[in-house]
Amino acid sequence: MKSHKGYIQLYTGDGKGKTTASIGLAIRAAGAGKNVFIAQFVKGMHYAELDVLKMIPSIRLKQYGRKCFIKNEPSREDFQAAHRGMVEIDAIVRNNECDLLILDEVNIALLYQLISLDELINLLKNKPINMEIVLTGRSAPEVLYDMADLVTEMKEIKHYYHQGVEARKGIEY
Repeated sequence: MKSHKGYIQLYTGDGKGKTTASIGLAIRAAGAGKNVFIAQFVKGMHYAELDVLKMIPSIRLKQYGRKCFIKNEPSREDFQAAHRGMVEIDAIVRNNECDLLILDEVNIALLYQLISLDELINLLKNKPINMEIVLTGRSAPEVLYDMADLVTEMKEIKHYYHQGVEARKGIEY
């Protein structure tokens, strides 16, 4: 298979679909014979997509969060989980262990200062030439807009959540 340059993609904004889009890309990449690593920051809960992704041998997914989302201030465990994630991701990048690396909710990890922006920028600057990296999460810092080769901003126009519809299995989780 012909090797190609990998780019940095950023999926951000306040609309729904950032993680969903990145998972769709992961499935497409796996279908093309590529190895994928998905790192989910801040997440430790079970989502329906985890079950199907386990069935695809060329996709590995690891969560670096707790079983609940951060409500107020991050706990010591939140910081430890994010740090553990960055150590493992740094090794994956240094050893060029995947074709597609998805850092899901990394922007939320930055927002809560679970990881440092400098650490992420250094990782992106040192990525292997052929590795594609996708960053997701709302509130992306401006510097990531500048660094990314592709930026998609999800904009919420209307959401049934505001009419009292709770998250539904298979749709939102």
